[in-house]
Amino acid sequence: MDVRDAVESDVETLGAIADLPADALRNVVHDRTVRVAEQQTTDTESHTDAHDETNRLTTSGEQTGNEADESTAEESNENKPDIIGFVAFDVRDGTVHVTQLAGEATIAETLLSEPIRFAATEGFDVEFVVPMSEENATAAAENAGFEPIGRGPRFGDETTTRYRFDAE
Repeated sequence: MDVRDAVESDVETLGAIADLPADALRNVVHDRTVRVAEQQTTDTESHTDAHDETNRLTTSGEQTGNEADESTAEESNENKPDIIGFVAFDVRDGTVHVTQLAGEATIAETLLSEPIRFAATEGFDVEFVVPMSEENATAAAENAGFEPIGRGPRFGDETTTRYRFDAE
């Protein structure tokens, strides 16, 4: 697994992972630090049609319908990594705030090291509000060393727990 900065061409995939509209994730990518975890794959079947279309447009520069262009795009997809999770965070009032985390628990735990590393470098703490239903995020936070510090705000009808990591 590799971790890299998110780019705008990732928003469709991030939206699918987080079950959020791509437009919302586009704003997140523009306004926050977003890091994605990706895993190399050689199975072109695992790519979604939207992901393949994005890659085809990126690879060929435009959709031409030309079989040679499509063949080239499919070949390049064979080695394109799959995004398997992401973390978004920003800084407010001297605290790093994790605003989104998606992926299986072990992947999410690895991704949490990104805001932790940033916070440690800057001398900040990290906070993360996790809805009760997000078991992967809860497990990742606890395994990464976050401590529950009380209730967080309600997200709709869902209660949350506020977690804190003292990075100093």
